[in-house]
Amino acid sequence: MADITINRDKCDNCGDCTDVCPMEVLILEDGKLTINDPDECSYCETCVDVCPNECITID
Repeated sequence: MADITINRDKCDNCGDCTDVCPMEVLILEDGKLTINDPDECSYCETCVDVCPNECITID
């Protein structure tokens, strides 16, 4: 299982990461970034690469 961390102090819920996540692990729910199903994460780290605020980490 992926350990996905969102730094809420830095995240502005822009949705850039949700647009590129091929597994739909990251979603916007009620305007807030939410981790939908971390077990589905493929560790591609595309979300990390596109985040303008560098608020997502995957371990």
